[in-house]
Amino acid sequence: MTVISNVVKGLGCVLFPLALAAPAHAADVEVLNWWTSGGEAKALGVLKDDLAEKGIGWKNMPVAGGAGTNAMAVLRSRVASGNPPTAAQILGFDARDWAQRDTLANLDQVAQEQNWSEVLPQALQEFTKYNGHWIGAPFEIHSTNWVWGNKALMDKLGIEQPKSWDDFLAALKKAKDAGYIGLAYGGQPWQDATVFENVVLASGGADFYRQALIELDENALKSDTMVKAFDQLRELLTYKDSNSSGRDWNLATALVINDKALFQIMGDWAKGEFDNAGLKPEQDFVCFRTPGTQGAVTFNSDQLIMFKTDDPQQKEYQETMAKTIMSPDFQIAFSQLKGSVPARMDLSADKLDACSQKGYEQVKQAADADKLMGSLAHGYAAPASVKNAVFDIVSSFVNSNMDSQTAATQLARAVQGAKS
Repeated sequence: MTVISNVVKGLGCVLFPLALAAPAHAADVEVLNWWTSGGEAKALGVLKDDLAEKGIGWKNMPVAGGAGTNAMAVLRSRVASGNPPTAAQILGFDARDWAQRDTLANLDQVAQEQNWSEVLPQALQEFTKYNGHWIGAPFEIHSTNWVWGNKALMDKLGIEQPKSWDDFLAALKKAKDAGYIGLAYGGQPWQDATVFENVVLASGGADFYRQALIELDENALKSDTMVKAFDQLRELLTYKDSNSSGRDWNLATALVINDKALFQIMGDWAKGEFDNAGLKPEQDFVCFRTPGTQGAVTFNSDQLIMFKTDDPQQKEYQETMAKTIMSPDFQIAFSQLKGSVPARMDLSADKLDACSQKGYEQVKQAADADKLMGSLAHGYAAPASVKNAVFDIVSSFVNSNMDSQTAATQLARAVQGAKS
């Protein structure tokens, strides 16, 4: 593949069969996605431009909205009407839901040619395969337990990179006392849950995170450790600003970029916004694992799933997209703009920036230590019904005076109800 010069998430059960239909223009591929921010759009351009070099036209179908909630609603409508796109951006359990309904194209041949089983971490393979067959091509691995910081503000206020949770809170307080926003925050349910899962991991460690948010153990969900996590979340929320309700994640990132806020807890797609603003890691901004979560990585991965079609040209284009996405050059080029790290674990990180190099090594180490764990907020820890139940409880907690004991009790009850 020639790398171009401008290098660069809840789905419910659907009960209808997939009606096969080719896009209106068979020479194009239609790709549904929710990459609409500046850094995301540039990253997606890597695939678009590479396919153009191969003579494949591109019909973009962007649906704004973090975590893909809006996009999934549109996708369900398209499939129900018998007019699925060629492919769609998808997250873990959502991909399984489509596979269970026998709607997806089989990517086994491409996976065998490119040896996917040897280069993708096992934690990711659990979502890129279904019943032994490959169903998705992963663009990258994102991780959600990151903090992004304004280097100039840290220097101005004499703040060192926090190593512990207490140090983190002390830094936020120092920024707030100096008239800045301590924590850049976006008040949307998926963002509430992203911060919450960071706090759960910091409060209880990797084993507790897995027990509570992946295994969905009722005793863990209502335990004293979960009560402690809600206590810590409540204290953390005192450092956000009063205008955070409804704010998009990239607008929260912009507060850090524009010297208005000290830190943001957000997945590493946020780095794409810093890159898009021309800022350099370790010079203009800092990146570090959320204090208390070091050694573990909570991840999600954007996959491209392909829908079944009777059109042989579309089938060929789908295989070409899958091959392109999983090629080493594309994996590096895409992550350079997206802020992510490659989904493949066999690549050199020399062309990645300082944050991504650090992140890539941490993902590898976490995978080896069985501490690469799916993000609840981003569809890799639990099915959509459970994820949405957690969203409801956490957002209710964030936007009320609910006490932590009540929150933990309601969380356990809501998750058990969503499982049944």
